[in-house]
Amino acid sequence: MKKAVFLDRDGVINEVLSDRVKFVNRPEQFYLLDHAGEAVKLLNDSGYLVFVVTNQGGVGLGLMTEEALKEVHEEMVRQIAEKGGMIHGTVCCTHAPKSGCACRKPEPGMILSLADRYHVNLAASYMIGDREADITAGKRAGVPTILIGEEAGFADAQFPSLWEAAQWIVHKN
Repeated sequence: MKKAVFLDRDGVINEVLSDRVKFVNRPEQFYLLDHAGEAVKLLNDSGYLVFVVTNQGGVGLGLMTEEALKEVHEEMVRQIAEKGGMIHGTVCCTHAPKSGCACRKPEPGMILSLADRYHVNLAASYMIGDREADITAGKRAGVPTILIGEEAGFADAQFPSLWEAAQWIVHKN
């Protein structure tokens, strides 16, 4: 069985609600956070598959198209690859918030489907996010969790950025 790191997108990999961008609806609005690409490379080099699991309710609400979302994710993969990192897959819940689907975090559907498809050992993996819904999804999937940011949370560990979290993961294992 393989080990993986499941990453939320907005606020973990890229800027959101910053001076430069409020929401990421087009590729030119995608700004990689400092050392996020290097963090993905560090995880890759340590034998982790890296997946992005992201709620993108803007599609379900009609604020962006599936095609625009695909282009944003292509830009994300490109920018991370420029830093030497590789995203092995991206799964999105595009349903509108409060739609009751099984895939929207805090539900664990995206994590569980990737784990099944790629034969991932969830206990040897991590879910990294910046919101309670990310941490809840990880816990429901049986994955150790890491919260990014300064706000107190109930994750198993907490760091200011993906870079610090990745360093901790690789030195812990």
